[in-house]
Amino acid sequence: MLLALLGLFTFFALVDELDGLGGNFTLLSLLYLQALALPTRLYDLLPIGLLIGAILALAGLAQRNELVILRVSGVSGLRLMGMLWLVTLPVMVLALLLSEVATPAAELRSGEANLLLRGKAGGGRMASGYWFKEPVAGGGSRILNVKNLLANGGVGDVTLYEFENAQTLRAFSTAKTGRFEDGKLILEDIGENTIASDATDRFKDAAAPQKPLLASRRLESRTLDTTLTPERLLARVLTPERMSLFSLWDYIDYLHANNLQTDRQVVAVWRKLVYPFTLLVMMTIAAPISFMQTRRGGVGAKVFIGILLGVGFFMLNQLALNVGMLGRWPPWVTALVPNAAALTLALGSLWVMESRHTLANLSQHRWPWRKSSV
Repeated sequence: MLLALLGLFTFFALVDELDGLGGNFTLLSLLYLQALALPTRLYDLLPIGLLIGAILALAGLAQRNELVILRVSGVSGLRLMGMLWLVTLPVMVLALLLSEVATPAAELRSGEANLLLRGKAGGGRMASGYWFKEPVAGGGSRILNVKNLLANGGVGDVTLYEFENAQTLRAFSTAKTGRFEDGKLILEDIGENTIASDATDRFKDAAAPQKPLLASRRLESRTLDTTLTPERLLARVLTPERMSLFSLWDYIDYLHANNLQTDRQVVAVWRKLVYPFTLLVMMTIAAPISFMQTRRGGVGAKVFIGILLGVGFFMLNQLALNVGMLGRWPPWVTALVPNAAALTLALGSLWVMESRHTLANLSQHRWPWRKSSV
């Protein structure tokens, strides 16, 4: 089932990208990019694939009365649920490997390939490029605007704004290219513009300034001490959920050090921690659906219900993410509440199915006039 979903979504993505062919971007390049997207797509489809596959397998057992035989043998529904959770453990290990190894590596390669083949990496790029802020020695700060990320890990069309302690613009420079070496950013082919330190005072009177307010010069290169690295640049491009936990923590430390918002990244950390347990939730949802007693055609109905529940759970997750970001909910609430709600409902449904005869007997003893006539 998972392979079928993976093939279907890959085919749709391939057809959607065919219009972009041309120049250096050939069909072979498109196939290469789609191959790099497979781990990410598998990561996204694993929960719904597990849900549908579990429903098909369990519904098949129910149709052949094998579940009835197990129940008659003394195996309770909750014990069956425990067996299903045990079977899910290897899948959770696979999900962990996808989350921490395969998906981040594939996303980095995909970003580099997109830069090389298409000249863009997508992600969090604004129309003006990528923006970074960091403090400098002496209490000032600087803002870097990077128009292009290069395939060799460097940057292109860089604009540098340097501020004094009072957030007064002191200088701005443009550089054609830049590269990272040993914790330093080396800018090349620079046009540097320095604003006079008393420029603000000169504008206080109406007299024309006697000295130039701006000094310009050309430099072949300039070296900056920076906390930026090629990995942190790509972290700005990648979706936080596609990064490894180590890279996420490193990027969060960088954002904290520069007094930048980290809400989105912290939520991503919680969602990645919760992701393997989402598979247990999917298996728990599949159990009560599969245990339902149905007549002919029941498997199709169960799969349809499972798809609806899986899509609904995905939409609930996304809604919790967006509403949580807007409402500034605690990150653990945004990540855990949808999973906890789904798990509670599924276990509650399973308990009701397991105890329906006991509940019916209690109801008949308490309200005897409600006995149904045969």
